[in-house]
Amino acid sequence: MQFNHDNMTGPLLAAELASLAADAWTIGGAERTLEWHRIRRAELSQESSERLRQWAVQLRSVFSAGNEELRYREINRLLEAGTTRAYLTTHDGLKPHLHFTSDDDDVVARVKAVTAGGLALFTVEAEGGRLGACTRAGCPQVFVDTSRNGRRAFCSAKCGNYVAVRRHRGLT
Repeated sequence: MQFNHDNMTGPLLAAELASLAADAWTIGGAERTLEWHRIRRAELSQESSERLRQWAVQLRSVFSAGNEELRYREINRLLEAGTTRAYLTTHDGLKPHLHFTSDDDDVVARVKAVTAGGLALFTVEAEGGRLGACTRAGCPQVFVDTSRNGRRAFCSAKCGNYVAVRRHRGLT
C-alpha cells in the first residue's frame, strides 16, 4: 500500500505527540514537534502546553487499541472532542487539503483538529490498521505503519533488534 506522505501530517503528528507525552514532555520539545510538522503559530504557554499534553495522552488510545472496533470508537471520540467543521483550503503553497477547525483557533484547538481528522482519514485509507504501539517492553513509542506489508510491531529497527537479541540469548 502506498501512502501520500504529503497528507500524513495528522497521524504522524499524533504519534509523535503521544510518544512525547509518554516519555519526556517539555514545552520546547512540543513546540519543536509542532514546528517540524508545519503547525503555524506554534508557541505554547504553560497552560496551553498542559492542555496539549493532556490531548496527547488521549491520542495514545488510538495507537494502543486492542482491535479495530475499539480504534474506531477512540477516533470518533477524538473527532467529537477535537473538530468543529471540515472545509477544503489551500495556503502557504500547499496543495488542497482539509481543515477541521477554524484557522483562527488557538494552537491547541488546531492541533486537536489536525490530529483527530488526520487519524480518521489515515484509518480510512489504511482500512482500519497501521497504527500501533511498540511491542518492546518498556518502550513508550507509538507509530504510523507505512511499511510495505503493514505488519510492523516495533517503533524502530533498534527496538526490534533489541528484542531479537534478547530472544536469541534466551533472555525473554
